[in-house]
Amino acid sequence: MDFGKQTRAFFGRRTGHKLRPRQAHLIETLLPRLAIDLSRPAPTDLRSLFPDAVSGIVLEIGFGGGESMIAQAREQPRTGFIGVEPYVNGIAKALAAIEDQGLRTIRLHFDDAASLIEWLPEASLMRIDLIHPDPWPKRRHWKRRFVQDEMMERLARILHPGGEFRFVTDVADYAAWTLLRLLRSEKFEWIAQCADDWRRPWPGFRPTRYHTKAARAQRASCFLVFRRS
Repeated sequence: MDFGKQTRAFFGRRTGHKLRPRQAHLIETLLPRLAIDLSRPAPTDLRSLFPDAVSGIVLEIGFGGGESMIAQAREQPRTGFIGVEPYVNGIAKALAAIEDQGLRTIRLHFDDAASLIEWLPEASLMRIDLIHPDPWPKRRHWKRRFVQDEMMERLARILHPGGEFRFVTDVADYAAWTLLRLLRSEKFEWIAQCADDWRRPWPGFRPTRYHTKAARAQRASCFLVFRRS
């Protein structure tokens, strides 16, 4: 499998430490069965991507090791999950958990999210999660941040009315950056009613390994939830 294949300029790592034999085997055998084929038109009903019946679909962009996605899939068997991760070691970890737990409601995209977002049908998702994305803290790199005005327009297209975009970061500047762009969008509404709504995790939040590391370092995270209008 070509780990270097990409559809646009991508900033960030794609590979890390050498895969263990089982991980490499899963990349070659299980990933092709779970990977979404963007060379074909998206189905009219996206739920047909899953072998088991699902009532709605969630997209997680940059799932890291898959901790949150795997936990949710286990707890919400009637929800379909599409996970996007361009980092091969993260994909390998998720594949191992999917196989070990016999999960049948997860599909994967091993690449940058942009091509998948373009492929997805209009109003096809109930939620999009973006948990601790790369903050690109240097000013000259801000254009690389995932949250941009144009990207929010693209996410609004694939969310159905009333659907949610959920965002977590432990970088105050990125929280402010994201809040500004979502507040000036006519297609999203910030649903916070009090300070605890962004200081505390939303109900059912499942910490990722990075989130736990940030908490141990006493870096407070900000939890932002927006509703598609």
